[in-house]
Amino acid sequence: MNTDIENLFKDKVLGHPAGLFVLFFTEMWERFSFYGMRILLVLFLTAPLVGDNPGWEWPREHALALIGTYASLLYLTPIVGGFIADKYTGYKWAVVIGCVIMTLGHLSMVFETQFSLYLGLALLVIGTGFFKPNITSIISTMYKGKETKKDGAYTIFYMGVNAGAFFGMMLCGYLAENLGWSYGFGLAGIFMFLGMLQFLMAKNLFGNIGERPSVIAASEKIRKETETVEIKSEKAEKLNPFTSLDKILVTLSALCGLLYLFNDPMSKVSESGFLNFSLGGYNGSTVTVLSGLVMFLYLLVSRVSRYERVTRDRIIAVAIFGLFTVFFFAAFEQSLGSMTIFARDYTARNLTGASAMIFKIVDSILTVGPLAIITWVLFLLFKKTYSKIPYSNIILGIAFLGLWLIVSWKINREFSKDTTEAPASWFGILNSFFIITLAPFFSKWWESKYNPSAAMKYGLGLILLGLGFAILAFGTASIPSGAKTASVSMIFLILAYLLHTMGELCLSPVGLSYLSKLVPSRMIGFMFGIWYLAIAIGQKTAGTMGGLIDKISEEYSLSSFFLIFTIIPIAVGFISILLNPILKKLMHGVK
Repeated sequence: MNTDIENLFKDKVLGHPAGLFVLFFTEMWERFSFYGMRILLVLFLTAPLVGDNPGWEWPREHALALIGTYASLLYLTPIVGGFIADKYTGYKWAVVIGCVIMTLGHLSMVFETQFSLYLGLALLVIGTGFFKPNITSIISTMYKGKETKKDGAYTIFYMGVNAGAFFGMMLCGYLAENLGWSYGFGLAGIFMFLGMLQFLMAKNLFGNIGERPSVIAASEKIRKETETVEIKSEKAEKLNPFTSLDKILVTLSALCGLLYLFNDPMSKVSESGFLNFSLGGYNGSTVTVLSGLVMFLYLLVSRVSRYERVTRDRIIAVAIFGLFTVFFFAAFEQSLGSMTIFARDYTARNLTGASAMIFKIVDSILTVGPLAIITWVLFLLFKKTYSKIPYSNIILGIAFLGLWLIVSWKINREFSKDTTEAPASWFGILNSFFIITLAPFFSKWWESKYNPSAAMKYGLGLILLGLGFAILAFGTASIPSGAKTASVSMIFLILAYLLHTMGELCLSPVGLSYLSKLVPSRMIGFMFGIWYLAIAIGQKTAGTMGGLIDKISEEYSLSSFFLIFTIIPIAVGFISILLNPILKKLMHGVK
C-alpha cells in the first residue's frame, strides 16, 4: 500500500497527487447532479398543473414532507454503504456502484411519473449511501503517513463539492425553468454518468488503494492496533461492548425512525400511511417517534454512564454539539425548501432596463469565472496524467466541452433578450459562491490566536443563521396574511444567504473535527453514525417545519414564519455561548 501511495505522489498537480483531482472531478459531477436535481424538486412538485412549464401542484406541506424524508435518508444510508465497502466491495468499486445507481435514479426522474419519481429518489438514496462515505475514505487512505498535507487535500476536495453544487443548481435549474423539468433532471443524469466513466477509467491510477483489503492486510492492521493498545495499556480504559439490550434498543429505535420517515409523506400525499392508529390520545406517528426517542436516549445514557469519567464527559460534549447540530440544520436546510419557494413566489425576479443588464453581467461573471479556473485545473491534470489515464481525461474533456457549450448558449440567450427573469433556482448558487469566496478568510481566522472555542463557533453560527432569517422576516413584513405571491426585493434573499453561509462556515469546522478529537478511536464508527443521525433528524425537521409555511402564513403572516427561524437559532446560539465554560470542562483539554 505504501508503494501505491508513493507512486501517487510522483505526479503532482498544485502540490497534491493527480489522483486527488480525479476524485475532485468525480465529486464535482456527483454534487452537480445531486444539487441540480434537488433544487428542482420542490419547484417541480409545487408548480401549477397548467402553464408554460406545468408541475404537479402538490401542496407545499406534502412536497416538503417528501423532500425532508429524502434528505434525511441521504445521511443514513452512508452508514450502511461504508460497512459494505469495508467488508465486501472496497472503496473504489463502491464509488462506481454508487455512481451507476445514481445515474439510473436521475434517468428515472426524467419521465415525470409518480412511480418514476419515487423510484428515482430511492435509487439516489441508495447510490449516495455507496458513494458518499467511500470517496472520502479513498482520500484518507491516499494520505496515510502524510497527515500534514491532509487538511489541504480536503480543502481542495470540498472546493469540488461547492463547484459541483454551484454549476448544478445554476444550469440544471436554468434548463428546467426555461425549457422543461425533464431537461433539468436529464442534465443531472448525463453529468453523473460522465463522472462515473471518468472515475472508472482512472481507477487503476490508485493501484491497490481503495480495493477490498486482503486477509493479510487485515491481519496486519489488527496486529498493529493490538500493539498500540498494549503499549498504552497503563492508560487504557476498559472496553464497553454492546450488550444484547443495547443491540435490541438500536434495532427498535432505528425501526421507529424509519417507520416515521416513510409514513410521514405517505400519510400526507396518499393518505394511506401505515401508522394510522391512536394510543392514549396520540396518533401513531407521534407514538412511534416518542417511543424511538425514549429508547434511543436510554441507549445513549446507559452506554455513556458505563465509560470512565474523561471519556464520559467528552461524549456528553459531543452529544450537546449534536443537539445544536439538529437545530442548525432544521433552519439552514430551508434553503432548498421554503426559501426556494420564497424565491419563486414572493421575490421580484422580473428585471428590465439597467437592472436586467446588471444581473446578466453579474450572472455571466459568476458563471464564466469559476468555470475558467476549474478548466485550468483540468488542463494541469491532463498534462500530468494523459499517458496513464487517457480515456478518463478524454471523458473529462467531453464533459467540460458540454459544460462550456451550455454556458455559452445560456449567456447568448439571455443577452439576446431585452428583459430577464432570474430563475428561482439561481438563488441556491449563492451559498456555494459565498463559501468559495469567504472560506479563505474564515480559515485564517481559525488559524489565528483569535480562534474561538467550539461552543463559541456553534453559537456564532446559529446566531448568524437566525439573523439571516431576521432579514427575511423584515423584508416580508408588508406581505398580508394568506398572500400566495408578492414582489419582495431580491436583496433580502441575497443577504440572507450571505449570513447563512457565514453561519455554516462557523459551524462546519467544528462538528466532525471535534468528534474525531473527543471520541476514542475504537468508537469513531459508532459516533459518526450518531452524528449523521443528528443531521438526518435536522433534515427531516427542516422539511416538517418548512411545510408549515402555508398554515402560518394564512393564520399569521409570512414574516411570522421566518421569525420562528430567527428566534429559535439565535436563542440556541446564546445557550451554546453560555455553556462554553461547562463544555470546555467536559472536553478535558481538547481544543
